[in-house]
Amino acid sequence: MFCGDYVQGTIFPAPNFNPIMDAQMLGGALQGFGCDKDMLINILTQRCNAQRLMIAEAYQSMYGRDLIGDLKEKLSDHFKDIMVGLMYPPPSYFIFLPFSVLQGAGTEENCLIDILASRTNGEIFQMRETYCLQYSSNLQEDIYSETSGHFRDTLMNLVQGTREEGYTDPALAAQDAMVLWEACQQKTGEHKTMLQMILCNKSYQQLWLVFQEFQNISGQDIVDAINECYDGYFQELLVAIVLCIRDKPAYFAYRLYSAIHDFGFHNKTVIRILIARSEIDLMTIRKRYKERYGKSLFHDIKNFASGHYEKALLAICAGDAEDY
Repeated sequence: MFCGDYVQGTIFPAPNFNPIMDAQMLGGALQGFGCDKDMLINILTQRCNAQRLMIAEAYQSMYGRDLIGDLKEKLSDHFKDIMVGLMYPPPSYFIFLPFSVLQGAGTEENCLIDILASRTNGEIFQMRETYCLQYSSNLQEDIYSETSGHFRDTLMNLVQGTREEGYTDPALAAQDAMVLWEACQQKTGEHKTMLQMILCNKSYQQLWLVFQEFQNISGQDIVDAINECYDGYFQELLVAIVLCIRDKPAYFAYRLYSAIHDFGFHNKTVIRILIARSEIDLMTIRKRYKERYGKSLFHDIKNFASGHYEKALLAICAGDAEDY
């Protein structure tokens, strides 16, 4: 992040919150053959995650049913994915995604990249613990069995959650930059290993210095060098790590733009990022999106999505007419 830059989400705790009243309203909205989707949007996108969990408890007490189960039963398609996704606490949501990716027919590498390249040590530790508790499975072992090559080695390194924190050594930064430069020239297996070890284990502050030194040594930006020298998911993961270190909201703005424009609105990616970042930095992501791409995120979602699905996405974005 830029020094002193303030990041902000789009969803905050609702004032005058009453979980019992919300549970009653949701119960009414989910009754009968149809359901009141506007009511679902108005409640679930306007409460923070902790409040939604309290609503789910009140709902269970009131109706003797699981709210997530009822949402899954009554809703369909991408609108269901959003409403259900909003009901998971962050650690569970972050591990539900890798689990569905790793257990599915085809591994969605970009989902693993987005999640592991952007998480702190604490978040990764919590994710591993929750994954084990909920699925009686080991996240490291599942990643190992479903991926391969240096891409797998880098994911395995990230999932350890052992990045140094706050440590800087300017003298070592020049050495590390030289190793990165050699890794981009030589491209042997050993050099690839050294490259990912530096990017996965050094502190964010140290890597800022390393990237500056790399520019001084090579006359080239580290991202351009990686793009020239490597390809495939290994290259995408390395670039994601660098971009997240530099400016995480800008990385997610780039991923949203790519999901919307390069993949014909890749719904899973858009939903995942909006929900996962809604209470962290989604407002800042919106700002970066507008700065970099000219059009607002609000505008692009409106152009590609429709119906209640569009309404729910825009509500999470907290977009307004000024953004159009």
